Amino acid sequence: MKNFLKSFIVFLLAFLARVVVRRYRPSIVMISGSVGKTSTKDAVAAVLSARFLVRSSDKSFNSEFGVPFTILNVENPWGNPYAWFLVVKNALALLLLPNHYPNMLVLEVGADRPGDIARILRIATPDVVVITRLPEIPVHVEAYTSPEAVHEEEFSPAYALNATAPLIIPDDDPYVLICTKRTPARCISYGMTDGASVRITDVDFYEVAGKVAGMQANVSIKGGQWSLVVKGSVGKTQLLPCAAALATALAFEVSLPEALKALEKYKPPPGRGQLLSGKNNSIIIDDSYNASPAAVEEALATLKISPRAKRRIAVLGDMLELGRYSVMEHKRIGALARDSADLVVAVGIRARAFASVSGNAEVMLFDNSQVAAEALSDLVRADDVILVKGSQSIRTERIVEALLADPSDTSRLVRQEKEWKRKM
Repeated sequence: MKNFLKSFIVFLLAFLARVVVRRYRPSIVMISGSVGKTSTKDAVAAVLSARFLVRSSDKSFNSEFGVPFTILNVENPWGNPYAWFLVVKNALALLLLPNHYPNMLVLEVGADRPGDIARILRIATPDVVVITRLPEIPVHVEAYTSPEAVHEEEFSPAYALNATAPLIIPDDDPYVLICTKRTPARCISYGMTDGASVRITDVDFYEVAGKVAGMQANVSIKGGQWSLVVKGSVGKTQLLPCAAALATALAFEVSLPEALKALEKYKPPPGRGQLLSGKNNSIIIDDSYNASPAAVEEALATLKISPRAKRRIAVLGDMLELGRYSVMEHKRIGALARDSADLVVAVGIRARAFASVSGNAEVMLFDNSQVAAEALSDLVRADDVILVKGSQSIRTERIVEALLADPSDTSRLVRQEKEWKRKM
């Protein structure tokens, strides 16, 4: 009965969203890939808002539920029957009454299982597609026959484009470049390679009054060069969403000064390399939204070069949904962690592999985030830089919350909704 009810709700949501799209015919920019989709979606929406009436996916609403929620402009009803009634009511109002509907939708799409994106593409067809990184071992790979099968699904929105429609791609991703050869779309590239249409160079930490406050770089476009600053989060990956957004601006002929001005309003979403003040004058790099091998590798690279850190602590939870690659990838990441940090805090059963590889850093093992949070609260010292990262189900945001210098900063963390809190 439960499965039947879910199937019916999915069908109803898809039907209503599809009819709304057909009625209002907004331009659709679709964001897909394995790493950095939500940040890219937010940056693209910020740039396009300079010229269009834009609606974008809330948080990481990228599923067969989340995409219709965005199209219908409703919040997740969770298990509230009355809220579900309001979803249907709002959809009918869109269909039957005059509405000032957005002329641009920026939709993040994702796949947990084979066929997820195909079902979303039956709801909405993209006019522009932005692809983020497709790493060697992607998240959710345990549900697929191979990493290549994940790449193919996550790239699939590009195959739905009309010939010569804009396709925005990372210029240094070999898997994306292979897939791109199979589509006639007009490619606009972004990244750090010489051939990128939007090229990032001179990446460095952005500092204010001697303290790290974000990232900065130069960006080269059409022979011109501009400065780019992303405040509040660290890691070179924080700059790539802005580069993708500027590439999208080129596709829609939004002027570069206008696009750069719009990006000043962009803020990386919670749990993505966010800088927070920790107890005892420590610094937290809150990367607790989720974890895949590629994302953890990038986060550790940032931790390793963090300036003026007296001690670097990597708090790393299990990386889930890796299937047969799990043991191999946890050992590989464990070796990187022990080379990048002075102390590695492993949270979860799979993360115990961090202690089985050689390295200079001490390793502490904890079964769950709650126990780790209690232990770390008394351990951090002044000028410690603490990276916190783990898969969603490990709930490493609990560790971040326990380490905050100001409890009111809890509102800046991921998964703070009442529905999530009930799962604690």
